[in-house]
Amino acid sequence: MRAPLSPLQFVRRAVGVYGDRVAVVDGPGRFTYAEFKDRCGRLALALRELGLGRGDRVAILSPNTWRALEVYTAAPLAGCVLVPLNTRLREADYEYILRHSGTRLLLVDPGFGEVAHALADRIDGVQVVELTDGGSEALLDQVPSAAAARIWHEVDDLDEASAITLNYTSGTTANPKGVILTHRNTALNVLNLVVHGRLRLDDVYLHVLPMFHVNGWGAVWAVSAAGARHVCLAKVDPPEVFRLIDQEGVTVAFSAPTVLVMLLNDPAARGWRPRQELRWYVGGAPPPAALIARAEDELGIEVVHVYGLTETGPWLTVCEWRREWDALPLEERAARKARQGVGQLLCGEVAVVREDLSPVARDGREVGEIVVRGPTVMDGYYRDPEATAEAFAGGWFHTGDLAVVHPDGYLQIVDRKKDIIISGGENISSVEVEAVLYRHPAVMEAAVVGTPDPKWGEVPKAYVVLRPGAQATAEELIAFCREQLAHFKAPKAVEFLQELPKTATGKIQKFLLRSAARAEPT
Repeated sequence: MRAPLSPLQFVRRAVGVYGDRVAVVDGPGRFTYAEFKDRCGRLALALRELGLGRGDRVAILSPNTWRALEVYTAAPLAGCVLVPLNTRLREADYEYILRHSGTRLLLVDPGFGEVAHALADRIDGVQVVELTDGGSEALLDQVPSAAAARIWHEVDDLDEASAITLNYTSGTTANPKGVILTHRNTALNVLNLVVHGRLRLDDVYLHVLPMFHVNGWGAVWAVSAAGARHVCLAKVDPPEVFRLIDQEGVTVAFSAPTVLVMLLNDPAARGWRPRQELRWYVGGAPPPAALIARAEDELGIEVVHVYGLTETGPWLTVCEWRREWDALPLEERAARKARQGVGQLLCGEVAVVREDLSPVARDGREVGEIVVRGPTVMDGYYRDPEATAEAFAGGWFHTGDLAVVHPDGYLQIVDRKKDIIISGGENISSVEVEAVLYRHPAVMEAAVVGTPDPKWGEVPKAYVVLRPGAQATAEELIAFCREQLAHFKAPKAVEFLQELPKTATGKIQKFLLRSAARAEPT
C-alpha cells in the first residue's frame, strides 16, 4: 500500500479534481489544468524521444514563463533530473554547471539562445532546444495526447529517493555546489508550503520569485497541489506587478525583501491598495522590521517571514503569527514578524546550538548556529563528498546562520557566520545595524560590512541607498545609529551608492562590499 512521495502526485491530483479550472496565466494566454496536464505529458514524451531517460540531466535557462513552468513538471515526469539555471550568471558559470552536472539537454528561452548555442558548441553531448513555437512546441506537437496520458501512470513507480532537481547555489568565493533534492524532499516541502503558505483553491499566485530559485521555493508544484492559479511574470517591474495584482486578483506572492523595497519606492505605489487580501511571503535574506512595517502600512498587504536554504528543501521556519500580538503597535508587530520563527510542520528538528551541539538558552541573548535534521534536507552535494560531510558534521545540517532563541521558542537570526564583524574582540551583528539604518526616513536600502581598522581590527561600514528625492549625510546616519546602538556598533563610515550589488534573487552580495571595503587604505 506504500506509494512514492513526489510533487508529481500532487499535480496529477489537481488535474483530476480541477481539470476545468484555469491553471496558468501568462499575458493573454490561459490554460486549464486539463490542458496543463496534456502539455506536460506530451513534453515529457518528447524528451524521451530525444533519447533522454531516467536520471539524465535537463537544464533550463528561462525567466518565469508558462513554458518554463511546464518544464518543472515535464522533465521529472520523463524521469529526468531538472537543473534550473540562474538567469543572471556569467557564461563561464553556465559552462561550469553544465559540465559538472553532466547536462545532456538545455531548454532555453529565446532571449538566451545565443549564449546557449555557444555553450553547446564547446561542451560535448549538450543539445539545445529553444522554448519557442519552432523549438519545444514543434517537438510537443509530434506527441499524441493519448500517449501523453499514459505517462502519468509512471508516477506510481518512481523512486522517491531519486533526485528530482539539482539546484546550484550561488558561488561567491568558489564554484557553486549542486544541491540534490529528491522527490520525497520536494514533496514534503510542497506540503509545508501548502500548510504554512495557507494555499487554498481560490488563491491566485503571482510568480514574482524566479522559478530557478529553489524551484520558486516549491511554488512551481505547490500552487498546482492546491488547485490554485499560477500567474507568470517574466520580470519584476513594479507597475506591472500592481497591474497584475489588480487584474488577476492575486492573493499570494513570494519574494526577497528587496522586491518590497522596489514596490514601496515606485511612483505606482502611491495611493495603491490591493482590492483583495494579499499575503506576501519574504525570505532569502532577513527582512528589516522597518521594511515590514512600511509594506503593511503603505501597501496594505500581510507580510509573512519564512526562512530556509536551498539545502533545506528550502522552507525551514515560519514566523507563525499569534492573535495576542494583534494589539501591539505597528513597529512592535513588525519586530515580531522580522523573526525567523519556528520550525515548519514537516521539516524535522530545528535547533540553535553551541559548538558542542548543545542547545543555547532560550533567553534571546545567547548566540548559536541554526542546525536541522529532517526529511526535507538535501540528499547531499552532487559530486562533492567532502563538502557534504562538512555540512552534516555531528549528524545535523549546519546552516552557517547565527541566531538566538527567544523565550517563546521563536528563532531570530543575528547574522551569517561570515558576516559577523569582530571589533576589538566584540561581536557586532551587521543585521542589527542594518535594522537601525532602515528606520531612518531617508534610507531605502542598507548593507553593513566590516572594514579594516588599525586599532580595533575591523569596524562597521555602511553602504546606503537613499530613497528617491531624500537627502542625508554620513554624519547624520552615524549619529542616528549611535542614538539607538552601543557606540561601538555604529558605523564608522557611510558610503552612498546608487544601488547595492545583488544576486538574481535579490540577496545583497556582501562579499563584494567587503572586498571593496578591505581594498581601501586604512
